[in-house]
Amino acid sequence: MPPHGSKSDKQDASLLHRRDPYEVLGVSRNSTDQEIKSAYRRMALKYHPDKNANDPKAADMFKEVTFSYTILSDPEKRRQYDAAGFEAVETESQELELDLSSLGAVNTMFAALFSKLGVPIKTTVSATVLEEALNGVVTVHPLPLGTPISKKVEKQCAHFYSVMISEEETQGGLVCRVQSPDKSKFKLLYFDREETGGLNLALQEESTKVGKVTSAGMYFLGFPVYRLDQTANSMTSAKDPDAAFFKKLDGFQPCEITELKAGTHVFAVYGDNFFKSVSYTIEAFSAASFAEEKKNLRTVEAQILTKRVEISKFETEYREVLAQFTEMTSRYTQEMQVIDELLKQRNEIHASYTTGPPIKRSRSRIRGSFKDAKEDGQIRERKSTRDRPKKKKWFNIHLKVEKRKSC
Repeated sequence: MPPHGSKSDKQDASLLHRRDPYEVLGVSRNSTDQEIKSAYRRMALKYHPDKNANDPKAADMFKEVTFSYTILSDPEKRRQYDAAGFEAVETESQELELDLSSLGAVNTMFAALFSKLGVPIKTTVSATVLEEALNGVVTVHPLPLGTPISKKVEKQCAHFYSVMISEEETQGGLVCRVQSPDKSKFKLLYFDREETGGLNLALQEESTKVGKVTSAGMYFLGFPVYRLDQTANSMTSAKDPDAAFFKKLDGFQPCEITELKAGTHVFAVYGDNFFKSVSYTIEAFSAASFAEEKKNLRTVEAQILTKRVEISKFETEYREVLAQFTEMTSRYTQEMQVIDELLKQRNEIHASYTTGPPIKRSRSRIRGSFKDAKEDGQIRERKSTRDRPKKKKWFNIHLKVEKRKSC
Protein backbone atom coordinates (compact mmCIF):
# COMPACT_ATOMS: atom_id res chain seq x y z
CA MET A 1 0.00 0.00 0.00
CA PRO A 2 1.59 3.34 -1.01
CA PRO A 3 2.32 5.74 1.82
CA HIS A 4 0.10 8.78 2.16
CA GLY A 5 1.75 12.10 1.41
CA SER A 6 1.94 14.64 4.19
CA LYS A 7 0.12 17.97 4.07
CA SER A 8 3.38 19.82 3.43
CA ASP A 9 4.16 17.49 0.50
CA LYS A 10 0.79 18.22 -1.05
CA GLN A 11 1.33 21.97 -0.62
CA ASP A 12 4.77 21.71 -2.23
CA ALA A 13 3.28 19.81 -5.15
CA SER A 14 0.56 22.44 -5.60
CA LEU A 15 3.19 25.18 -5.54
CA LEU A 16 5.16 23.42 -8.26
CA HIS A 17 2.10 23.29 -10.52
CA ARG A 18 1.23 26.96 -10.08
CA ARG A 19 2.00 29.28 -12.94
CA ASP A 20 3.78 32.57 -12.55
CA PRO A 21 1.16 35.26 -11.67
CA TYR A 22 2.73 37.64 -14.19
CA GLU A 23 2.38 34.96 -16.85
CA VAL A 24 -1.24 34.25 -15.90
CA LEU A 25 -2.23 37.92 -16.21
CA GLY A 26 -0.03 38.48 -19.27
CA VAL A 27 1.96 41.36 -17.77
CA SER A 28 5.65 42.00 -17.17
CA ARG A 29 7.38 42.19 -13.80
CA ASN A 30 7.78 45.94 -14.24
CA SER A 31 4.05 46.50 -14.81
CA THR A 32 2.32 49.25 -12.88
CA ASP A 33 -0.60 48.66 -10.55
CA GLN A 34 -2.93 50.12 -13.16
CA GLU A 35 -1.69 47.72 -15.85
CA ILE A 36 -2.13 44.76 -13.50
CA LYS A 37 -5.67 45.85 -12.62
CA SER A 38 -6.62 46.32 -16.25
CA ALA A 39 -5.25 42.90 -17.20
CA TYR A 40 -7.07 41.24 -14.29
CA ARG A 41 -10.41 42.83 -15.10
CA ARG A 42 -10.10 41.92 -18.76
CA MET A 43 -9.33 38.26 -18.00
CA ALA A 44 -11.79 37.99 -15.11
CA LEU A 45 -14.51 39.25 -17.42
CA LYS A 46 -13.49 36.71 -20.07
CA TYR A 47 -13.50 33.67 -17.75
CA HIS A 48 -16.23 34.74 -15.31
CA PRO A 49 -18.54 31.86 -14.26
CA ASP A 50 -21.63 33.82 -15.34
CA LYS A 51 -20.40 33.73 -18.94
CA ASN A 52 -19.03 30.16 -18.79
CA ALA A 53 -21.58 28.25 -16.74
CA ASN A 54 -20.77 24.78 -18.17
CA ASP A 55 -17.05 25.19 -18.81
CA PRO A 56 -14.85 23.71 -16.03
CA LYS A 57 -11.67 24.90 -17.73
CA ALA A 58 -12.93 28.49 -17.66
CA ALA A 59 -13.80 28.09 -13.96
CA ASP A 60 -10.26 26.89 -13.18
CA MET A 61 -8.81 29.73 -15.22
CA PHE A 62 -10.96 32.26 -13.35
CA LYS A 63 -9.66 30.91 -10.01
CA GLU A 64 -6.08 31.11 -11.26
CA VAL A 65 -6.55 34.67 -12.51
CA THR A 66 -8.11 35.73 -9.20
CA PHE A 67 -5.37 34.04 -7.16
CA SER A 68 -2.66 35.72 -9.25
CA TYR A 69 -4.30 39.10 -8.81
CA THR A 70 -4.52 38.74 -5.01
CA ILE A 71 -0.73 38.41 -4.96
CA LEU A 72 0.21 41.13 -7.44
CA SER A 73 -2.37 43.67 -6.21
CA ASP A 74 -0.92 43.65 -2.68
CA PRO A 75 2.41 45.53 -2.56
CA GLU A 76 3.77 43.46 0.34
CA LYS A 77 2.77 40.09 -1.15
CA ARG A 78 4.08 41.12 -4.55
CA ARG A 79 7.43 42.03 -2.98
CA GLN A 80 7.54 38.71 -1.13
CA TYR A 81 6.74 36.75 -4.30
CA ASP A 82 9.35 38.63 -6.34
CA ALA A 83 11.94 37.82 -3.66
CA ALA A 84 11.21 34.14 -2.91
CA GLY A 85 8.29 32.89 -5.00
CA PHE A 86 5.11 31.22 -3.75
CA GLU A 87 6.73 29.89 -0.58
CA ALA A 88 7.02 33.44 0.77
CA VAL A 89 3.31 34.12 0.27
CA GLU A 90 0.81 33.05 2.90
CA THR A 91 -1.69 31.23 0.72
CA GLU A 92 -4.00 30.56 3.65
CA SER A 93 -4.63 34.27 4.11
CA GLN A 94 -5.36 35.14 0.50
CA GLU A 95 -8.44 37.32 0.23
CA LEU A 96 -10.71 36.59 -2.70
CA GLU A 97 -13.06 39.18 -4.13
CA LEU A 98 -16.67 38.02 -4.29
CA ASP A 99 -19.12 38.94 -7.01
CA LEU A 100 -22.32 39.16 -4.97
CA SER A 101 -24.48 39.04 -8.10
CA SER A 102 -23.25 35.50 -8.83
CA LEU A 103 -23.95 34.19 -5.30
CA GLY A 104 -27.17 32.44 -4.42
CA ALA A 105 -29.51 33.65 -1.70
CA VAL A 106 -28.07 31.28 0.92
CA ASN A 107 -24.42 32.15 0.17
CA THR A 108 -25.28 35.85 0.19
CA MET A 109 -26.87 35.46 3.63
CA PHE A 110 -23.74 33.72 4.95
CA ALA A 111 -21.50 36.42 3.45
CA ALA A 112 -23.64 39.13 5.06
CA LEU A 113 -23.52 37.32 8.43
CA PHE A 114 -19.73 36.98 8.32
CA SER A 115 -19.43 40.65 7.39
CA LYS A 116 -21.56 41.63 10.40
CA LEU A 117 -19.30 39.51 12.64
CA GLY A 118 -16.30 41.50 11.46
CA VAL A 119 -14.86 39.04 8.92
CA PRO A 120 -13.35 41.10 6.07
CA ILE A 121 -15.13 40.28 2.80
CA LYS A 122 -13.91 41.95 -0.37
CA THR A 123 -16.41 42.31 -3.18
CA THR A 124 -15.93 43.02 -6.85
CA VAL A 125 -18.08 44.78 -9.42
CA SER A 126 -20.62 42.52 -11.11
CA ALA A 127 -19.37 40.97 -14.35
CA THR A 128 -22.68 41.89 -15.97
CA VAL A 129 -22.16 45.59 -15.22
CA LEU A 130 -18.58 45.50 -16.54
CA GLU A 131 -19.60 43.66 -19.70
CA GLU A 132 -22.45 46.06 -20.45
CA ALA A 133 -20.09 49.00 -19.94
CA LEU A 134 -17.45 47.43 -22.18
CA ASN A 135 -20.05 46.85 -24.90
CA GLY A 136 -21.28 50.45 -24.58
CA VAL A 137 -24.90 49.54 -23.78
CA VAL A 138 -25.21 51.46 -20.50
CA THR A 139 -27.17 54.67 -20.00
CA VAL A 140 -24.95 57.62 -19.08
CA HIS A 141 -26.54 60.68 -17.42
CA PRO A 142 -24.89 64.14 -17.48
CA LEU A 143 -23.44 65.43 -14.19
CA PRO A 144 -22.93 69.23 -14.36
CA LEU A 145 -20.05 70.60 -12.29
CA GLY A 146 -21.13 71.90 -8.91
CA THR A 147 -24.62 70.35 -9.12
CA PRO A 148 -25.25 67.48 -6.66
CA ILE A 149 -27.57 64.67 -7.80
CA SER A 150 -29.35 62.39 -5.31
CA LYS A 151 -30.69 59.00 -6.37
CA LYS A 152 -31.10 55.38 -5.30
CA VAL A 153 -29.29 52.50 -7.02
CA GLU A 154 -30.23 48.84 -6.64
CA LYS A 155 -27.79 46.29 -5.20
CA GLN A 156 -25.15 45.05 -7.67
CA CYS A 157 -26.24 47.68 -10.20
CA ALA A 158 -24.62 50.94 -11.31
CA HIS A 159 -25.62 54.48 -12.30
CA PHE A 160 -23.31 56.08 -14.87
CA TYR A 161 -22.57 59.82 -15.09
CA SER A 162 -20.61 61.91 -17.59
CA VAL A 163 -18.64 64.96 -16.49
CA MET A 164 -17.40 67.47 -19.06
CA ILE A 165 -14.40 69.63 -18.15
CA SER A 166 -12.58 72.35 -20.06
CA GLU A 167 -8.84 72.94 -20.45
CA GLU A 168 -8.95 75.63 -17.78
CA GLU A 169 -10.77 73.36 -15.34
CA THR A 170 -8.22 70.58 -15.81
CA GLN A 171 -5.47 72.91 -14.56
CA GLY A 172 -7.39 73.59 -11.36
CA GLY A 173 -8.13 69.89 -10.82
CA LEU A 174 -11.33 67.89 -10.45
CA VAL A 175 -12.96 66.24 -7.43
CA CYS A 176 -15.79 63.69 -7.54
CA ARG A 177 -17.39 62.66 -4.25
CA VAL A 178 -20.29 60.41 -3.24
CA GLN A 179 -22.05 60.17 0.12
CA SER A 180 -24.74 57.82 1.42
CA PRO A 181 -26.87 59.14 4.33
CA ASP A 182 -28.04 55.63 5.31
CA LYS A 183 -24.45 54.33 5.67
CA SER A 184 -24.81 51.95 2.74
CA LYS A 185 -21.88 50.25 1.04
CA PHE A 186 -21.06 51.36 -2.49
CA LYS A 187 -18.19 51.80 -4.91
CA LEU A 188 -17.23 54.93 -6.83
CA LEU A 189 -15.97 53.92 -10.30
CA TYR A 190 -14.08 55.73 -13.03
CA PHE A 191 -14.02 54.42 -16.62
CA ASP A 192 -11.69 54.94 -19.54
CA ARG A 193 -13.35 55.19 -22.93
CA GLU A 194 -12.11 52.63 -25.44
CA GLU A 195 -11.62 53.31 -29.16
CA THR A 196 -14.63 51.08 -29.83
CA GLY A 197 -16.80 53.37 -27.70
CA GLY A 198 -17.00 50.99 -24.76
CA LEU A 199 -16.07 51.80 -21.16
CA ASN A 200 -13.25 50.03 -19.35
CA LEU A 201 -13.02 50.20 -15.55
CA ALA A 202 -9.86 52.10 -14.57
CA LEU A 203 -10.32 53.14 -10.92
CA GLN A 204 -12.55 52.21 -8.02
CA GLU A 205 -12.90 53.52 -4.49
CA GLU A 206 -14.63 51.64 -1.66
CA SER A 207 -16.99 53.57 0.58
CA THR A 208 -15.90 54.12 4.19
CA LYS A 209 -17.81 55.26 7.27
CA VAL A 210 -17.18 58.89 8.12
CA GLY A 211 -19.32 60.08 11.00
CA LYS A 212 -22.98 59.51 10.22
CA VAL A 213 -22.49 58.75 6.51
CA THR A 214 -20.45 56.55 4.18
CA SER A 215 -18.42 58.35 1.55
CA ALA A 216 -15.90 57.85 -1.25
CA GLY A 217 -14.00 60.34 -3.39
CA MET A 218 -11.58 60.67 -6.28
CA TYR A 219 -9.15 63.59 -6.43
CA PHE A 220 -7.44 64.55 -9.70
CA LEU A 221 -5.29 67.49 -8.55
CA GLY A 222 -2.27 67.34 -10.85
CA PHE A 223 0.01 65.73 -8.24
CA PRO A 224 0.12 62.22 -6.72
CA VAL A 225 -2.81 61.76 -4.36
CA TYR A 226 -2.77 58.69 -2.14
CA ARG A 227 -5.58 56.30 -1.38
CA LEU A 228 -5.89 54.08 1.68
CA ASP A 229 -7.02 50.51 1.05
CA GLN A 230 -8.35 49.55 4.47
CA THR A 231 -8.92 45.91 3.47
CA ALA A 232 -5.21 45.31 2.83
CA ASN A 233 -3.73 42.70 5.18
CA SER A 234 -7.02 42.49 7.08
CA MET A 235 -6.78 38.71 7.56
CA THR A 236 -3.19 38.98 8.77
CA SER A 237 -4.23 41.69 11.21
CA ALA A 238 -7.01 39.45 12.52
CA LYS A 239 -4.45 36.73 13.35
CA ASP A 240 -1.92 39.11 14.93
CA PRO A 241 -3.38 42.04 16.92
CA ASP A 242 -0.08 43.93 16.74
CA ALA A 243 -0.13 43.68 12.94
CA ALA A 244 -3.35 45.73 12.89
CA PHE A 245 -1.23 48.67 13.99
CA PHE A 246 2.00 48.03 12.12
CA LYS A 247 0.26 47.15 8.81
CA LYS A 248 -2.27 49.96 8.98
CA LEU A 249 -0.44 52.13 6.44
CA ASP A 250 0.51 49.33 4.06
CA GLY A 251 -2.58 50.07 1.99
CA PHE A 252 -1.56 53.73 1.60
CA GLN A 253 -0.73 53.74 -2.11
CA PRO A 254 -0.65 56.47 -4.80
CA CYS A 255 -3.61 56.76 -7.15
CA GLU A 256 -2.75 55.61 -10.67
CA ILE A 257 -4.31 58.65 -12.35
CA THR A 258 -3.28 62.08 -11.12
CA GLU A 259 -4.96 64.40 -13.62
CA LEU A 260 -7.66 64.38 -16.27
CA LYS A 261 -7.52 65.81 -19.76
CA ALA A 262 -10.10 68.17 -21.13
CA GLY A 263 -13.19 66.38 -22.42
CA THR A 264 -15.89 64.04 -21.13
CA HIS A 265 -15.18 61.61 -18.30
CA VAL A 266 -17.43 58.83 -17.01
CA PHE A 267 -18.01 57.97 -13.34
CA ALA A 268 -20.41 55.44 -11.82
CA VAL A 269 -21.94 54.62 -8.44
CA TYR A 270 -22.18 50.87 -7.82
CA GLY A 271 -24.53 49.50 -5.12
CA ASP A 272 -22.50 47.14 -2.94
CA ASN A 273 -25.06 46.23 -0.27
CA PHE A 274 -25.93 42.57 0.27
CA PHE A 275 -29.71 42.95 0.09
CA LYS A 276 -30.97 46.53 -0.09
CA SER A 277 -30.60 49.45 -2.48
CA VAL A 278 -28.26 52.41 -1.86
CA SER A 279 -29.35 56.02 -1.44
CA TYR A 280 -26.57 58.40 -2.47
CA THR A 281 -25.62 61.91 -3.52
CA ILE A 282 -22.92 62.42 -6.16
CA GLU A 283 -21.15 65.70 -6.89
CA ALA A 284 -18.29 66.75 -9.19
CA PHE A 285 -16.64 70.16 -8.95
CA SER A 286 -13.51 72.06 -9.90
CA ALA A 287 -10.74 72.20 -7.28
CA ALA A 288 -9.37 75.56 -8.50
CA SER A 289 -10.75 77.40 -5.47
CA PHE A 290 -9.26 74.90 -2.99
CA ALA A 291 -5.61 75.99 -3.12
CA GLU A 292 -5.18 75.90 0.66
CA GLU A 293 -6.71 72.42 0.88
CA LYS A 294 -4.37 71.15 -1.84
CA LYS A 295 -1.36 72.42 0.09
CA ASN A 296 -2.55 70.87 3.34
CA LEU A 297 -3.29 67.55 1.63
CA ARG A 298 0.21 67.30 0.17
CA THR A 299 1.75 68.16 3.53
CA VAL A 300 -0.29 65.60 5.48
CA GLU A 301 0.26 62.81 2.98
CA ALA A 302 4.01 63.48 3.00
CA GLN A 303 3.94 63.17 6.79
CA ILE A 304 2.02 59.88 6.51
CA LEU A 305 4.66 58.47 4.14
CA THR A 306 7.41 59.49 6.56
CA LYS A 307 5.51 57.93 9.45
CA ARG A 308 5.08 54.69 7.49
CA VAL A 309 8.86 54.36 7.19
CA GLU A 310 9.29 55.14 10.90
CA ILE A 311 6.65 52.58 11.90
CA SER A 312 8.39 49.93 9.80
CA LYS A 313 11.63 50.51 11.70
CA PHE A 314 9.79 50.71 15.02
CA GLU A 315 8.15 47.32 14.36
CA THR A 316 11.56 45.64 14.23
CA GLU A 317 12.58 47.23 17.54
CA TYR A 318 9.21 46.41 19.09
CA ARG A 319 9.38 42.74 18.09
CA GLU A 320 12.88 42.41 19.56
CA VAL A 321 11.91 44.05 22.86
CA LEU A 322 8.69 42.01 23.02
CA ALA A 323 10.66 38.80 22.55
CA GLN A 324 13.03 39.85 25.37
CA PHE A 325 10.10 40.76 27.61
CA THR A 326 8.47 37.37 26.98
CA GLU A 327 11.74 35.63 27.79
CA MET A 328 12.20 37.67 30.99
CA THR A 329 8.64 37.01 32.10
CA SER A 330 9.13 33.28 31.62
CA ARG A 331 12.40 33.39 33.56
CA TYR A 332 10.73 35.43 36.35
CA THR A 333 8.11 32.70 36.80
CA GLN A 334 10.74 29.96 36.84
CA GLU A 335 12.94 31.79 39.35
CA MET A 336 9.97 32.34 41.68
CA GLN A 337 9.22 28.60 41.64
CA VAL A 338 12.86 27.74 42.38
CA ILE A 339 13.01 30.19 45.33
CA ASP A 340 9.77 28.84 46.85
CA GLU A 341 11.07 25.28 46.59
CA LEU A 342 14.40 26.18 48.23
CA LEU A 343 12.67 27.96 51.12
CA LYS A 344 10.43 24.96 51.61
CA GLN A 345 13.46 22.64 51.82
CA ARG A 346 15.09 25.04 54.31
CA ASN A 347 12.06 24.96 56.62
CA GLU A 348 12.00 21.16 56.53
CA ILE A 349 15.67 21.03 57.51
CA HIS A 350 15.04 23.44 60.41
CA ALA A 351 12.18 21.25 61.61
CA SER A 352 14.42 18.18 61.64
CA TYR A 353 16.65 19.72 64.40
CA THR A 354 14.94 18.12 67.48
CA THR A 355 15.83 15.47 70.15
CA GLY A 356 12.30 14.43 70.89
CA PRO A 357 10.10 12.12 68.91
CA PRO A 358 8.38 13.85 66.07
CA ILE A 359 4.90 14.97 66.90
CA LYS A 360 2.46 13.58 64.48
CA ARG A 361 -1.19 14.05 64.92
CA SER A 362 -3.11 11.99 62.51
CA ARG A 363 -6.17 13.43 61.01
CA SER A 364 -8.20 10.36 62.01
CA ARG A 365 -7.48 10.93 65.73
CA ILE A 366 -8.32 14.59 65.48
CA ARG A 367 -11.51 13.76 63.73
CA GLY A 368 -12.26 11.07 66.35
CA SER A 369 -11.73 13.44 69.29
CA PHE A 370 -14.02 15.97 67.72
CA LYS A 371 -16.58 13.27 67.12
CA ASP A 372 -16.38 11.97 70.72
CA ALA A 373 -16.68 15.47 72.13
CA LYS A 374 -19.70 16.08 69.98
CA GLU A 375 -21.35 12.81 71.07
CA ASP A 376 -20.63 13.58 74.77
CA GLY A 377 -22.23 16.95 74.39
CA GLN A 378 -25.30 15.43 72.81
CA ILE A 379 -25.63 12.80 75.65
CA ARG A 380 -25.32 15.49 78.35
CA GLU A 381 -27.90 17.55 76.60
CA ARG A 382 -30.30 14.56 76.55
CA LYS A 383 -29.69 13.85 80.30
CA SER A 384 -30.28 17.43 81.27
CA THR A 385 -33.52 17.42 79.39
CA ARG A 386 -34.62 14.17 81.10
CA ASP A 387 -33.77 15.47 84.63
CA ARG A 388 -35.82 18.55 84.26
CA PRO A 389 -39.23 18.34 86.03
CA LYS A 390 -42.07 18.34 83.66
CA LYS A 391 -44.20 21.40 83.86
CA LYS A 392 -47.87 20.84 84.09
CA LYS A 393 -49.83 22.51 81.50
CA TRP A 394 -53.11 24.14 82.31
CA PHE A 395 -55.14 21.73 80.29
CA ASN A 396 -53.66 18.76 82.26
CA ILE A 397 -54.54 20.14 85.74
CA HIS A 398 -56.73 17.72 87.65
CA LEU A 399 -59.75 19.55 88.98
CA LYS A 400 -61.33 17.73 91.97
CA VAL A 401 -65.06 18.38 92.22
CA GLU A 402 -66.71 17.59 95.55
CA LYS A 403 -70.31 16.47 95.68
CA ARG A 404 -72.57 18.89 97.38
CA LYS A 405 -74.37 17.57 100.38
CA SER A 406 -78.08 17.71 100.32
CA CYS A 407 -79.68 20.19 102.59
